[in-house]
Formats: sequence, C-alpha cells, structure tokens
Amino acid sequence: MSNIDECANPRSCRFFNLQYLCVNVPGDYYCVSISDHKSRNKIIIIGISTGIIGLLFLFIGGWWSYKVVKKRKNIKRKEKFFKQNGGLLLQQQLSSSEVTVEKTTKLFNSKDSEKATDNFNVNRILGQGGHGTVYKDKSSFALLVYEFIPNGTLSQYLYEQNEEFPATWEMRLRIATEVAGALFYLHSAASTPIYHRDIKTTNILLDDKYRAKVADFGTSRSIAVDQTHLTTVVQGTFGYLDPEYFQSSQFTEKSDVYSFGVVLVELLTGEKPISFTRAKECRSLATYLIHSMEENNLFDIIDARVMKDAKQEEIIAIANLAKMCLNLNGKKRPTMKEVAMQLEAVQTLQKTPNVQQSYEEVEYVRTEMHEQWDDVSTSTMSGADSGVASSSGSCPLLSF
Repeated sequence: MSNIDECANPRSCRFFNLQYLCVNVPGDYYCVSISDHKSRNKIIIIGISTGIIGLLFLFIGGWWSYKVVKKRKNIKRKEKFFKQNGGLLLQQQLSSSEVTVEKTTKLFNSKDSEKATDNFNVNRILGQGGHGTVYKDKSSFALLVYEFIPNGTLSQYLYEQNEEFPATWEMRLRIATEVAGALFYLHSAASTPIYHRDIKTTNILLDDKYRAKVADFGTSRSIAVDQTHLTTVVQGTFGYLDPEYFQSSQFTEKSDVYSFGVVLVELLTGEKPISFTRAKECRSLATYLIHSMEENNLFDIIDARVMKDAKQEEIIAIANLAKMCLNLNGKKRPTMKEVAMQLEAVQTLQKTPNVQQSYEEVEYVRTEMHEQWDDVSTSTMSGADSGVASSSGSCPLLSF
C-alpha cells in the first residue's frame, strides 16, 4: 500500500478560512496551529541560545579559575624562593629597630637595573667575564646584580614529585655536560684554578630553561697554578666525599671529579647518594653502582625514565664514565676536561646514524684513557681497586 501525501491537498488543513500547518505521517496526517509551530521554534532557539551562553560562561569561569590558580601558584613560588634565598633574614633585619637608616639594605628591582644601565645599553659595557657583564653608571653607588634562577635545584627535581620538570634522558645528559664544563672551567680555564669542594645536586641550580648553574662556593678555594692539592680540615657532604680526601685531608681536583661521579650516578638511577632503604652494604650510591656493574645488574638500578628514553649504549657509556670518576685511586680518575669531552661525545652521538660503531669508538677512547691512568698510578695505591669487585654479593663501603 503506497503512502499518500494528504498535505499535497491545500484544503487538508484549512478550516473556516483559517490555514493550519499540515504534517504528513505514514498513513495519516495532522494539522498544527502556525502560532504553536512558531512558539515551538522559539523555544528551540531560546534553548540553543541558553546553551551557548552557558558554555560561554563556563569557558570564562574556567579561564578565570586558571588565572586565579596560576596567580596563587606564582605567589607560593615567590614565597618559596624568598625563604630559600635568605629573604626572611633580610626582612627581619629591615624591620628591626636596631638597624639604622644608613645600614638598611636597599632592594632594587628590574626597573632600577634598566635605569642604571640605560636599558642595558651596549655603550655602557665595561667588560664581560665568567660572572656576567659589567656596566658603568654615573651614580655614586654600585649595583651588584645576580641572575635569578627560578627553577630551584637539581635535587628537587630528581627526588620531589614535580610534573612540570621533564626529567628526560636528553635533559639529564645535557645538565651533566653543563656541570662538567663548569668544573673544567674552574679547574683549568680560569685565570686562577678553583676547587669547588662541595659538588652535589643541591648545589646545581636550574634556570628558566633548565640550564645548569654550579652554585654555593662557600667552601671553594683558589690555588696557585703549580699547586696540586690543598691540605685542610675535611669538609663536604656525606655521600659525595672523596675517600682519598677523607683519609689524607688533601683535596685535589680529582676530589671534585669523585663528587661529580656521584652526581652522574644520581642522574642515571634517580637514587640518593646515601639511602637507608638499600641493604646496609649498599647504602652508598657509589658502592651500589659499582657492585651492580660487577654483578652485571646495571640496568636493574637505572631510573625507569632513563631506561625508557636512553639507548643501552648511552647508559653503559655514562655508567662506565661514572665508575672511572669513582675510582678509589684519585690518579686513575679522569680530569674534568676529559669527563666533559666524553659527555659531549655521547651527546653528539645521539644524533649519529651509525650509533653502534660510534659508541664502539667512544669505548675504545675510554679504554685508552684508562690504560694511561693505570701507567701513571702509584704502586702504593695499586690494591685500591680490589675492594671494587664483589663476588660474594656484598657491597664494600666506598664513600663517606
């Protein structure tokens, strides 16, 4: 039976000279008042408009909430930096009634710096060096301006939960290379050699682009060019101290190398230098790494993010470099120049097509360097490495 369109007849919905809207349905039809149809359309339009306005308000509310949360986060961040950088002590000094006007510390903002330097005019530059750029000013007082480091320390991002920090292998390797380069500069490139004496992740700051800055030179010492060591009371941080320095009180450039080796292991494993959650014999991170390498369990202790991002050849290369830095015999450790060169080589090889052959070349260079250090090592320290290997499964204590 075919469906007849009754609405095709103009008289189907015409009553007493009033025209109604005809709606055809299968097998039938019905009439609707035109005014009712318009009302229904109006309701639909109002509903759609209300929905759009509601979504708009929702978007504005979400945007406003985001701004409020971001503002609160920035305030907390500033308060954190204020406390970390001695702000509470400064605030106490400024508010103290005992502090006279002459002794009160004046705070300068970025606008003051721009005014003093004529908006950092290049014609005002007196010179540039390792500490930054020096500008001349016509005023009667001097301004010492330090770079603001907003992202805290490397330690915070390794051991505190922080979703903002992309702790990728590429970034960790870059940070290690930057720190090694800074130490090489202190040891060799500076006009007067400087031993840092307290290299650790809490003394490595990260700027707004997560570039590494070596900080806290409170225990550092400058030495004469022909001087090979410092004899001092043992100072440093437990877990990073060179065992040779601990025993002899003689700090050398290789003592900084040892501490940097511990930092390398932290970047590889995400573990703290001293941990009481590990077995008693392996509480030292240096011992933990060397023992794991001797037992062929290196990849069992590597941080999960590193295992995900890095090639095995890269992990092995950096682990071997760290092991060399942690040698008990300081003379067998590489210099910071050699460490920086090898880290830069690994960085470069990340972009090399023939990866396997390239890493074999790095391993060959590392072996050659190691043999050279063996030749210059003294016989009195020849037995030092005997404590590194452990066939019994225990970890000898290597660091202090």
